[in-house]
Amino acid sequence: MDKSEIKGFIAKRVAKELHDGDVVNLGIGLPTLVPNYLPEGVHVTLQAENGTVGAAAAGQYQPEDKFHIVNAGGQPSGIIPGGSFIDSATSFGLIRGGHVAATILGGLEVDQEGSLSNWIIPGKMMPGMGGAMDLLVGAKLVIVAMEHTAKGNPKILKKCTLPYTAVNCVHMIITEMGVMKVTDKGLELVEINPEFTVEQVQAATEAELIISPNLKSMID
Repeated sequence: MDKSEIKGFIAKRVAKELHDGDVVNLGIGLPTLVPNYLPEGVHVTLQAENGTVGAAAAGQYQPEDKFHIVNAGGQPSGIIPGGSFIDSATSFGLIRGGHVAATILGGLEVDQEGSLSNWIIPGKMMPGMGGAMDLLVGAKLVIVAMEHTAKGNPKILKKCTLPYTAVNCVHMIITEMGVMKVTDKGLELVEINPEFTVEQVQAATEAELIISPNLKSMID
């Protein structure tokens, strides 16, 4: 798969997990692409922890917009008609109160127990954790959308080595190689990109994968 196609491929597959009417929180980077691939008839409300409900999807923002709005990552954003601005306490009340149907986050490392490290690499300058800790324990569905490896090194591990964002919180991991669900027995590979073999996916994954007996293609 060409490097330039990976993020869009992952975002398109993630979009299939969302349902019409869902309130969804998107992490910075790759997750912001997901609304561009929503199936026909599926409309979601984007919530950003810095205080917007009904945030515009990436690409909907117009530089000539009268008001200058940013998302939780500090990137230019906008508000759709009917959207609103809320204070930080209300925003986090939505998250902590279980009103967010799904959150989609990137990851530095994810492990077989569903724990995620995505906010800091010790010794490197990072923007901060934002609302990730709250989202991981408050959202009903937690999806990690990321590339399978970093410079050839596995990002899906037996145990995270970087500081945790939260533990035992991830429900699904979606990469360019496959879709994995977190189960009590470990990570189950339920879908695979037909460009790869099961052996190649396992070789790129430190955690031992459980191969679903009903393994299917990620591609329709």
